Amino acid sequence: MSQALLTVIGEDRPGIVAAVTQALHTADCAIGDASMMRLGGYFTIMQIIHYSRDLGTVETALDPAMKALNLRIHLDPISSAPAAADEANVRVTVYGADHAGIVASVTQALASVHFNIVELESEQSGNPERPIYVMVIQGSAPGGLAEVREVLEPLKSREAIEIGVHPIDTAMF
Repeated sequence: MSQALLTVIGEDRPGIVAAVTQALHTADCAIGDASMMRLGGYFTIMQIIHYSRDLGTVETALDPAMKALNLRIHLDPISSAPAAADEANVRVTVYGADHAGIVASVTQALASVHFNIVELESEQSGNPERPIYVMVIQGSAPGGLAEVREVLEPLKSREAIEIGVHPIDTAMF
């Protein structure tokens, strides 16, 4: 069985997940890892699909849903060999007045200690007069919590943000 990375983007509306997953089922695809969420007024799907036919058959099966819901899709064949996955053991939370550069500063600091980001979610909240930026990052920290806290500490005052670094207890799962 072959694998592909499927991305779907479109204006948020009911029925997107149902239409895409039904089309995949029709094409005899199985869904592996997936992330589906609303970003602003858009809905996004990123998922690994397993297919036994050719990729053209998958695209043909998806086409009616894409046209009916005005969605954009992209399919990339990927290696069938499973990649070694880093287990997230640290959660970093960031809160502060919204301004350009927060994500770049935080992720650059994390990269400097070889922190592997497994998941990053962010949102703008507050109101137009006082916008707030909230970001939650989960990842693998080979140097441990202390190293992550140390590399992020200078950003608190420089970026005027609150940062929390917390262990993720993977033994619970």
